[in-house]
Parts: sequence; C-alpha cells; structure tokens
Amino acid sequence: MRLEFLETGPALLVEEDLRVLVAGDLHLGIESDLSRHGLHIRSRSRERKERLLACIESASPDLLLLLGDVKHNVPLTSRQEFRELPAILDAFRSKVPIRLVPGNHDPGIEVFFEKGEVLSKTGALIDGVGYIHGHTYPDPLLQGHLIIAGHHHPMVSIRDEVGCALRAPGYLLAAVDDACLQFPQSPCRETGETRVLFIPALNELAGYDVMRTVKEPFSPLSRCMNFEQSEVFLADGTFLGPLSSLEDHGDTPDA
Repeated sequence: MRLEFLETGPALLVEEDLRVLVAGDLHLGIESDLSRHGLHIRSRSRERKERLLACIESASPDLLLLLGDVKHNVPLTSRQEFRELPAILDAFRSKVPIRLVPGNHDPGIEVFFEKGEVLSKTGALIDGVGYIHGHTYPDPLLQGHLIIAGHHHPMVSIRDEVGCALRAPGYLLAAVDDACLQFPQSPCRETGETRVLFIPALNELAGYDVMRTVKEPFSPLSRCMNFEQSEVFLADGTFLGPLSSLEDHGDTPDA
C-alpha cells in the first residue's frame, strides 16, 4: 500500500489495487452557521470544490471517498447547503465515482447522493483499508487494518523559544487498542495491529490542535489510541516525529 499526501486539499491518495482519493470534513455551509453567530463571511465553497477538483486532476483516482461532514449544519440542512451541494457533488461525480461515509454533521445528506454512494456510518473496508468518519465505534470488519478517519480536524503547532512558529493542518498516526474499541477478542482470530490515521479537514476554517485531542479525547478512536505509539505528519507528508516531540506533551494523559 502506498500513501500520497496532497497538500493542495489537503487530501490523501491511498493506492493498492485501487487508487482511492480521500478527503474529509468539507463542512460546506459553515458560513451560514457562522453568520447566525454574528460572523459574516462570504461562502468559500467554490474554493473548496476547486481545491478538491485539482486533487482529482493530479491524482487520477479510481474513487473519491468523502469521510463525512460534507455539510455543516445539524440537525437540519441550511438554505446555503441546499443551494450549493448538488452542483458541487455533481462536479466531483463528473470526474470520478464518489462514496460517502456519513459523519455526525450529515443528517439528511442522503438526498444529495445517488443510490449506492452512501456507505455505513460505522465504516467500510475498501481494498484492505478501513475508512470511517470517526464519531462512532468502527465496524469489527476494520479490526487489524489501517483505519483512515476524519472528524478530528488535526492541526499541528510547532513552537520555539519565541512563540508559535507554525500552525498547520497535519496527520496523526497511532496504534489503537482493540479491546477498547470493542473488537472481538477471540484467540482463534488472527489479525494484524489496528492503526488509525486521522486526516486533516479540507475546510480551512476547521482545525483542532492534536494536543487538545490527546488531553481531551472526544471519540472512540481518540480515547482508544496509544499516545506513546503516535506519529505526526504535516499535510505534505513531512514527518515531524513522535507525538511526544510536540510541546506540552508532558501533560498528556496515560494511554
């Protein structure tokens, strides 16, 4: 299996027998929600669409897999989302087949997708790799595989003695505990190590510092990850090192 990090998205290309382009957390319609809270900015949905189309153009994937939270507003669908989503999804669909693993912001999203495009919210196994949004316990079929997850919007902060030198989207790779994830513990079952790769949000307004996820885990995957066996990458694939190399790791709770 080969992974290619596409900083333009950010997005991830997973290549085995199939070339699967993975993008998560578009949060289209976020501007209408911000407007209700007094922050008025124009819609940036077109720019997000163009960034992902550029990734499709450069990667030539067999499949575009959206890892949930395509829309932002919950539990209802906003006027902005009804207005923008059909054309954006059609633009993707015109280039490559699409699939969606629904996220916690996606109630009612099915009306924008065609039959067979929406997968289970507990995840899917495609070409030997697990995919899930990340807000639910994963399907046991994902046990022993690399699980690629959205939902966590990882951002990496690198500081020096002066202050914050870099704050950017990143990837967090970690081993996870099978028992914690309620996976079967049969002695007759032979599986490899289950690992999770948290991918950054495509929406540039969505970001959550990886150290906050460590200190205040908010999903089954983040609660069950092994912090001592975690590594961090930038959106272009640059390896930063173990999670312990980031500032303030000493306050990290025990795994």
